[in-house]
Amino acid sequence: MDRTIALVDDDRNILTSVSIGLQAEGFRTRVYSDGETALRALRDDPPDLAVLDVKMPRMDGFELLRRLRDYSNVPVIFLTSKDDEADEELGLSLGADDYIAKPFSQRLLLARIHAVLRRQSLDNHLGSSDEPETEIMVRGRLEMDSARHRVRWNAADVVLTVTEFMILEALAQRPGVVKSRNQLMDAAYHEDVFVDDRTIDSHIKRLRKKFRKVDPEFDAIDTLYGAGYRFSDV
Repeated sequence: MDRTIALVDDDRNILTSVSIGLQAEGFRTRVYSDGETALRALRDDPPDLAVLDVKMPRMDGFELLRRLRDYSNVPVIFLTSKDDEADEELGLSLGADDYIAKPFSQRLLLARIHAVLRRQSLDNHLGSSDEPETEIMVRGRLEMDSARHRVRWNAADVVLTVTEFMILEALAQRPGVVKSRNQLMDAAYHEDVFVDDRTIDSHIKRLRKKFRKVDPEFDAIDTLYGAGYRFSDV
């Protein structure tokens, strides 16, 4: 695989266990226990992806990412002990690619790392080649660019995590068709990752909330109790 993942967390147990798990999957790892040390190292020798804890001494994950974005577009996944939507929105607005709340499954983190790296590779390929642009999926007022992980509603940008993007994409591909929670889990969680089906309900709730920030009347995601969800493009 030959990819390097930087892990930044003040919890050495997490650093050790996650590093071992990633190395078993073929990744190289570098570990740092505080933001200031990590910033110098990431500047001098950028990894392929960084996993940052939010709450750390000396420099928290938000400040680390803010400074990192001054000179690097390295993909970043945040880890946090708080399931806080405000923290999530701040992290994504600073340029994070995804957001995982502690405690987390290592298989889930691995799946998200693979997803972000696949998207980054495709984005780099499109940006450096002479091939035509990939087609943007348009469903009514929704526009989705899967290559660049961009979403617009009524011409306004909506910032989503990788997981939220995959769930929305699965729904929008076939408007009007009901997708069960299991089908949406299959779309969003690769690598045989198990999550509780109520996790999908939580993601749908957040999707609606994010879209309603740009359009208070947003109602394109329907709940069919006992069946699942569907996207309406009318």
